[in-house]
Amino acid sequence: MRHDVQVALMKQLIERLDAGTNVDAGQIRAQSTSTYTDPAQAKLERQLFFRDTAQCVGLSGDLPEPGSFITSNDVGVPILATRNAAGQFQAFINSCRHRGAIVETEARGTKRRFTCPFHAWTYDPDGALVGLPKPDHFGEVDTVCLGLKPLPAEERHGLLFVHPDPDATLNLDELLGAWFNDEFSTWAFDKLVPINRDAYDTACNWKLAMDTFGETYHFSSLHKDTLFNSFHGNVQCYDDDADAGGHSHRMILCRRDIDQMRHLPEDQWDITVAGLPVYWIFPNVILMPFRAGVFLVRAYPTPGDPGRHLSRVDFYMKSELADATGPEAAEINEFITTIAQGFAEIIRDEDYVMGESQQAAANAGALDEILFGRNEPALHHYHDTYAAKLAAAESADA
Repeated sequence: MRHDVQVALMKQLIERLDAGTNVDAGQIRAQSTSTYTDPAQAKLERQLFFRDTAQCVGLSGDLPEPGSFITSNDVGVPILATRNAAGQFQAFINSCRHRGAIVETEARGTKRRFTCPFHAWTYDPDGALVGLPKPDHFGEVDTVCLGLKPLPAEERHGLLFVHPDPDATLNLDELLGAWFNDEFSTWAFDKLVPINRDAYDTACNWKLAMDTFGETYHFSSLHKDTLFNSFHGNVQCYDDDADAGGHSHRMILCRRDIDQMRHLPEDQWDITVAGLPVYWIFPNVILMPFRAGVFLVRAYPTPGDPGRHLSRVDFYMKSELADATGPEAAEINEFITTIAQGFAEIIRDEDYVMGESQQAAANAGALDEILFGRNEPALHHYHDTYAAKLAAAESADA
């Protein structure tokens, strides 16, 4: 984030702290609880927002060298993402062209070749079919046409995007918009190294997981013994691109470190010390850069069960910290591990416990609707965006 933008945002936070005010959506918004329970809606959204929308499968650091790979099946399409000998990011349907078995069963690693465990058909990181046993017995095949089926893929700003539909067009200009395409270029996400990965299979709708990152109103109650020690609750900056027809938003949470930083010269102000930027990448990604690296949170619906989802919570560290040596390295590693594990545990043991509580009530039909306050504009924008896109898809299918 450019420094002049950082300073302007920190001045907003300081002004609101001093005045005891917060962002204001202008009104309270009612939200039907059926959005978390309706099987028909869940089926449509899984197709529209996951199978028909480009997905962030990780950061550049997940593919650190030629031959490195990651796999995913979070949206129901088995994906193999690779970095080839030239350093190019590519993605394929992770299914052998012989009989359709999953080719690469490991989650990540580095290989020169990917061999199907069924009949040992073998592919290179470019997806090309480079070998099969006893071709004279099998019969003549066109190896050029029988490589792994490619998927649209693009690496931008250090983020890895794949479209699960091989016939789709991956449009990151539209997905990220002019705002994020500009601001993400300043963060050096491509220089980060993966450190910690967690996955939580949780009994709540994926949108409830997204909701928990949309406000700080709960910090002084739910997180009173954890995050509230480091953050001012119920004060933030908030911006979205709704006026430009976009679907992105950014919050800046307020760290207590701002109390000391405000007394420094403005050229020493740093948003990652005084605040925590929270970016929402439509539809299911939360990206939170801070002074040591970035957290990447992704939520995926469980097929056939609106009341369940899988969250992936990954932490990436700045490479200069990862490259530290000697006693400093041990201190940094301990610090980073504590941050990564502690934050992930707060999400799992506090936020998602509340999500499961909300889901239990929704499943029981206890309430027809819930409320989003004037101080929760991110939730207004998120659910307005979701509803508008869902309605447009339903109208197009009618």
